[in-house]
Amino acid sequence: MSGAHSGPTGFIDAIEESLIAIILGLMTALTFANVIARFVFNSNILWALEATVFLFAWLVLLGASYAVKKHSHLGVDAIINMLAPGPRRAVGLFAAACCLVFSLLLLKGAYDYWAVFADLPPTSGRWFPTGFNTSARSQSFYEVQDVPMIGAFRFLEEMINYGDAYEKLPKVVPYVVLPVSMLLLVLRFAQATAQIFRGQADRLVASHEVEDELDAVRAQRGEHD
Repeated sequence: MSGAHSGPTGFIDAIEESLIAIILGLMTALTFANVIARFVFNSNILWALEATVFLFAWLVLLGASYAVKKHSHLGVDAIINMLAPGPRRAVGLFAAACCLVFSLLLLKGAYDYWAVFADLPPTSGRWFPTGFNTSARSQSFYEVQDVPMIGAFRFLEEMINYGDAYEKLPKVVPYVVLPVSMLLLVLRFAQATAQIFRGQADRLVASHEVEDELDAVRAQRGEHD
């Protein structure tokens, strides 16, 4: 998963990394602006806190799939390291398959939760989709508490809110990260499974990053001694 950015996967990588950087920048800018408004102008940006919470949620959810791509999730490989290469690969495939199934379940739940805000039918079936529940009640009129409506999203009023105007940002906008991030998570776990299957890796995560950092520090100290 660390190859060059080429093809559809590379395009998704670039979008993912750029979006994470933009979210971090926006969170910093909003927090800084609100501090200045409060302590310098004795005012307050009422919607800044809610917007920062939404941005933080986006950062965490998108970061989950990004961490899978970078093999940055925490893992314990004490038992895996005791196994021969063949069994180690089999255990890796089993773990990757479990994560893939779990991420698919998360994708279904995320879509079903978001769909009603987008005036779309959620899926039927308790665990896996068996169709669409067309009798579900639309919740496209639900708005957030503080963030004002943005002009760029006015098209949603005709598209999903039957012409009624929004005063605040509709929930469909910030909550869209749920299905998007879970879809990315499915993609990343599918890529990890394929890597293990092709013999390019034998596990999902590497848990020796701290040890590597300590070795690097010891090496630097040794050079200065």
